[in-house]
Amino acid sequence: MRICCIGAGYVGGPTMTMIARKCPDVRVDVVDINAERIAAWNSDSLPVFEPGLDEIVRHSRGKNLFFSTDVDAAVDAADIVFISVNTPTKTYGYGAGSASDLRFVESCARKIAEVSKRGKIVVEKSTLPVRTADVIKQILSSTGMEFQVLSNPEFLAEGTAVRDLEFPDRVLIGGDETTAEGKAAIDTLASIYMRWVPAEKIIKTNLWSSELSSNLWSSELSKLTANAFLAQRISSINAISALCEATGADVEQVARAVGSDSRIGSKFLNSSIGYGGSCFQKDLLNLIYLCEHFNLPEVARYWRGVAEINAYQKRRFAEGVINSLYRNICGKRLAIFGFAFKEDTNDTRESPAIDICKLFLNERANLAIYDPKVSKKQILADLNVEEGDPRIEFCRTPYEAAEKAHAIVLLTHWEEFKKLDYKKIKSAMTTPAWIFDGRNCLDHRLLSELGFLLRGIGKGNLS
Repeated sequence: MRICCIGAGYVGGPTMTMIARKCPDVRVDVVDINAERIAAWNSDSLPVFEPGLDEIVRHSRGKNLFFSTDVDAAVDAADIVFISVNTPTKTYGYGAGSASDLRFVESCARKIAEVSKRGKIVVEKSTLPVRTADVIKQILSSTGMEFQVLSNPEFLAEGTAVRDLEFPDRVLIGGDETTAEGKAAIDTLASIYMRWVPAEKIIKTNLWSSELSSNLWSSELSKLTANAFLAQRISSINAISALCEATGADVEQVARAVGSDSRIGSKFLNSSIGYGGSCFQKDLLNLIYLCEHFNLPEVARYWRGVAEINAYQKRRFAEGVINSLYRNICGKRLAIFGFAFKEDTNDTRESPAIDICKLFLNERANLAIYDPKVSKKQILADLNVEEGDPRIEFCRTPYEAAEKAHAIVLLTHWEEFKKLDYKKIKSAMTTPAWIFDGRNCLDHRLLSELGFLLRGIGKGNLS
C-alpha cells in the first residue's frame, strides 16, 4: 500500500511520520510545493519542532517515509491521498474575517483529479468547514473514476503532537456507509490506525446521510465544535481574571476551586494572555460564519464573544504593562521571553505575542526577544518589520535579553524560564526591575523576595 499526503506542515508531517513508524510495510510520501520546507524535512533541522519528532523521523526517513516536491508522481502512485493543507480565514470577499479560505483544498482536489489514472481514497485531514467533503467529491466525480472521500479530522495539540498521535483519545473517520465501496474505504483507513490504536477508539460515522442518528458525530462539525469549546473555556477563565484583578481575588485559587467540580474539570482553566495556534481562532471564526450563514445571529453573537474576550485579554495585558511602567515605554528595553503561541512548539500562528509586541512597538519600545525554537526570520515576518530594525534585538539567551532591560515580559510558558537564575538577572537589569508573567508560571513569592516588582494575570495587581 502507498499513502501520499499533500501538505508538509504541522499536521501532515507529524501524522504521516507516525503512520510510517507504525506501518513499516506502507510507503508514505509527504509532498509539498514549498521546496524550502521539504528540504528542511530532509535535513537535521526539521521545520516543525515537536518533542520526540526528530527520533521517529530519523527512524523511518529514507526507508518507508519520503519527503518530496514531486506532487504529481506521489499522488498518482498512491492508494490513499491525505489532504493536509492550510485553510486560513478569508481576508477578502464574501465571508472575509470569518469564513475559511478553501482555495488550497480545492487546488488539491483538482490536482488529484488531474494526475490520477485510477480511483483512490481521498482523506480530508485539514480542519474544514462543514460539507467541504461534498466539494471535493464533486470535483473528483467529474473524472469518471471511482473516488471515495473520507473525513478524518486531527485532534492533536502542538507541543504534544507525538503523544497525541501515538495515544489518541479517539480517531474519527467519516465516509459513505450507505455503499459497499464507502464502507470498504472507511475500513481500509481504519485498518491503518488499528496498527497501534485500539479498535474501540476508532469512531466511524456516515458523512453523507442526513438522518439525525448518523449526524450525532458529524466528523466535520465535531472538530469545529471541539476547538470552540476549548477556546470558550480559556476565554471564560480569562474573563474572570479581569474581575479578579478588579476585586483583589486570585484567579488561580478560583480556577482550582472551579476545576475541582467533577462536572467542570480542571483542564484549560489556566488564565493567561490568551489562546493562539492555527485552529482555535480560525475554527471559532468559521463556526461564527456558519451560524450567520444559517441565520442564527444569537448563536453567532455568543461565539463571537469568545473571540472578543481573547482579543481583549491581549490588549488588557499590554496596557497593564504600559501603565505599570509609568504609562511610558518609549525607548525602554523590554525583554520578551517567548514568542511561540505555546511551549514545545516553534509555531507562531495567532500567537498572542504577535499582537502584544506590535502594541509595544507602536509605543516605541525597544524589544529584546528570546525564544528557544522560533527563528528570527519568522519573528520578523510576524511583526512585519525589516531586518535591522533598531527597535528589535534577537537574543541568544534570556540573560542576554534581560541585560539592562526595564522589564521582563513572559509570553510563552517555556519550562526553561522557571529555572533561570533570577538573582543574576535582576543584577543586570535597570531598576526598578519589573516582571510581567503572562502565563502565571513563575514563582511570584521568590521573585518578590529578590526585589522584583511583579505582575501576573488575575491576581489583583495588573490595572
